[in-house]
Amino acid sequence: MIIVDNIGKAYGSEIVVDIQQLQINVGETVGLVGNNGAGKTTLFRLLLDLIKADRGQILSKEKNVATSEDWKSYTAAYLDEGFLIGYLTPEEYFYFVGKLNNRSKADVDEFLKTFDAFFDGSILKSGKYIRDLSKGNQFKVGIAACLLQNPEILILDEPFANLDPSTQMRLIKMLKEMQEQKRMTIFISSHDLNHVTDVCSRILLMEKGKIIKDLQKNEETLKELEQYFKV
Repeated sequence: MIIVDNIGKAYGSEIVVDIQQLQINVGETVGLVGNNGAGKTTLFRLLLDLIKADRGQILSKEKNVATSEDWKSYTAAYLDEGFLIGYLTPEEYFYFVGKLNNRSKADVDEFLKTFDAFFDGSILKSGKYIRDLSKGNQFKVGIAACLLQNPEILILDEPFANLDPSTQMRLIKMLKEMQEQKRMTIFISSHDLNHVTDVCSRILLMEKGKIIKDLQKNEETLKELEQYFKV
């Protein structure tokens, strides 16, 4: 579904992404791990055509993401609060996203009922603008808005970082169910090796812009990753 072909990105003399070949298949749940500065977020921004590559191309369903808009109709992503509209309330934002995806207000309301546990009473009817929510609650809004789009591809950058433990567990369960029930292709980055190996069937280890390990998860994957990052 996604092919990364000889993609490169540098800022000045610093190479931040340098990937010769990478293929993400339909229905895979792929985790991207690496230390700060490894190039994970930059790769996601290239996948979403938020920045331009210095060389190479990224294909989504055989269409170049830099020259086609087709991929946007089936791709949803949340990287940071910049993906939200801070001066709207969560409800206003959900209705806005729903309208963009031809979903009625009633349809959006019905969809949001399935997020009662995930929201934990802190999102809807709070009277707050999105910009005034905590980082964790902003992420909850972001992930719900992604799923409201019913995407085939979901990209999440550090989804567990600002969530409390209960919400992390709910998110893990949700991601697993989406992959199993909808064969959604999910691409996430995380510093939490336990969570990423729990959720993902394939792990990519990134260092200095390169994919240095491509692991199909097995019972030894977590130990292998922990050994790599061990100081």
